[in-house]
Amino acid sequence: MSKGRGRSNPRPAKHVSGFVSILGRPNAGKSTLLNALVGTKVAIVADKPQTTRTTIQGVWTSPAAQVVFVDTPGIHDAGTIFNRRMMQSINEALSERDLLLYLIDSTRAPGAEDEKALELIKGAHTPAIAVFNKVDALENPAALLPLIDRYRQWHEFDEFLPLSALKGVGLEELRAAILKRLPAGPAWFPADHVTDQPERFLAAEIIREKILASTRAEVPHSVAVLVDEWKEEGRLTRVSATVHVERPGQKAIIVGARGAMLKQIGSEARLEIERLLGRKLFLALFVKVSPKWRENERFLKELDWRAMTGGDAPQAPQPDDNEEE
Repeated sequence: MSKGRGRSNPRPAKHVSGFVSILGRPNAGKSTLLNALVGTKVAIVADKPQTTRTTIQGVWTSPAAQVVFVDTPGIHDAGTIFNRRMMQSINEALSERDLLLYLIDSTRAPGAEDEKALELIKGAHTPAIAVFNKVDALENPAALLPLIDRYRQWHEFDEFLPLSALKGVGLEELRAAILKRLPAGPAWFPADHVTDQPERFLAAEIIREKILASTRAEVPHSVAVLVDEWKEEGRLTRVSATVHVERPGQKAIIVGARGAMLKQIGSEARLEIERLLGRKLFLALFVKVSPKWRENERFLKELDWRAMTGGDAPQAPQPDDNEEE
């Protein structure tokens, strides 16, 4: 997918390029940072852990640099097949990278799980910057100093930087720190290229984002969205997508009374997808109970955006409830 480029940075002496992975514990703000660095939305954002389920690529280009950022799921214990696949994608994002950004939630006290997560960074033997996010939410900015000291004891990062990805505070300082650590190299993508995710995956993610924003309790982790059909008809795009949940009660929540919740989700998703595509959209949403889909290897492969790059839609179970937009 291509779109307008982000803000330019002062030119380094030579053209630099490289791959930079963004890692951290769940809910640290990695996707918000990716969107801020790229200059446009390429990853969905929600106030819930494990919103990002696979690696997502975003490209930032200036006249003298091109940086390929790779967003990753939050580092966590892998107790299910689904979680193990997420952790596998994190391990892959550590391989052959020029730089790592380890994102830390400045508002949360560090614990044993945070120290354990750093073992991945240590094992990568790749230059890494510790980025302390959400500094705008600190009541006392001085509280950041002992937090930095704690992480310095755990790992000697190349640099320690405060930042608010949401507010854009410290973003240019982070860009400068990244660029000075990247090697000289060419641009691999056109200047207007911002992500390699196909439009159908971005649409599925936007639908899931609206579900995350509208539901609570156990529903978010149990939701998956697959695009079943994508048709271009002149200036109109027709999209049919299925929302998969694990239990009938979750389905009832998403459908809502007389389909009201699903209609609201579909309406909000349609408007955002139309802005993304720049054309009108007809969106049909369906809800399907797919028990234990998080333990189904075949289904999990179909969820990966790489499975959507071909011409065929994923072979998902047939829907049994629907609401059209």
